[in-house]
Amino acid sequence: MEKMIEVVPYSPNWPEIFETEAKLIKQALGGNCIAIHHIGSTSVPGLCAKPIIDILTVVSDILEVDNATKAMEDLGYEAKGESGMAFRRFFQKSKNTGSYNVHAYEKDDPEISRYIKFRDWMRSHDDDAQAYSKLKAELAKKFPQDILQYCMGKDAFVATIDTKDGFEGWRLVQALTDREWTAVRNLRRQYFFKLKTDPFTWTFQHKDHIHFIFYKNTEIIGYAHLQLWPEARAALRIIVIDEPYRNRKFGSKFLKLCERWLSQKGFKEILVQSSPEAYEFYCNCGYVEMPFNDPDGYETDLRDIEMGKVLHPHAKLWRKEKSGKR
Repeated sequence: MEKMIEVVPYSPNWPEIFETEAKLIKQALGGNCIAIHHIGSTSVPGLCAKPIIDILTVVSDILEVDNATKAMEDLGYEAKGESGMAFRRFFQKSKNTGSYNVHAYEKDDPEISRYIKFRDWMRSHDDDAQAYSKLKAELAKKFPQDILQYCMGKDAFVATIDTKDGFEGWRLVQALTDREWTAVRNLRRQYFFKLKTDPFTWTFQHKDHIHFIFYKNTEIIGYAHLQLWPEARAALRIIVIDEPYRNRKFGSKFLKLCERWLSQKGFKEILVQSSPEAYEFYCNCGYVEMPFNDPDGYETDLRDIEMGKVLHPHAKLWRKEKSGKR
């Protein structure tokens, strides 16, 4: 049975609880930790909240956080990986002494600014804070054991505050909320499956298929579908920027973020079947003609051009070894 969602009145003890836990986390992460911030509803005086302390840790190198997993586990945390948010490391702890969520991001990641701007806005705008309190209480009552529906119910409100508080930056997230999945379906239908039924909706629930949403500020402007293959190879099945946002270099930014994500996951090559119209775009992004070698053997458009890019710093040597060259 799912744990009951509990929204309680603000506790003046929450800041002190944060400070105590932050010192332990700082020790666990060591010199990689640059700053620690109290975020979320428990960081806003007077705001009701689930009694879970949300902690934002800013680090020099996000990959080094993985090396501190054991130290975090020794504090009672469970490592949750990215948990849908690209370039994040997420940890959770729930003990008799309290419950905590730790969100680790590398310095200069726009998500850091987003969390802090939201917190500061709620601290200084009581009307919005009270509206948020009311919304959370209603959602907890409506979805007492469904944390996903509870969180999705807050999505539109949070997006509104992001707009009000002036958040600016990109976000790369795996589609989760109703708004995001609607965008996925709309962008696929609009640009790829205009006159026929989308035959690949089954990939929405498949672990080897990643569906990324690309935000610019608070707007969803792009979508990418990655397929994870064996032997550290990945296929870029779809990447698209919505028409109103094209010719502003958002496409190359989006692609670089996808490449960065794959590289951090240990993938060595990204392959794509480019249309003739997109060929120049991929060339400008460092792609060269390279065999696609689809292990699933899907039929392709005869006009497509097989291209790829080496991601890992040692992947060039890996490719030579794989092909038997020395």
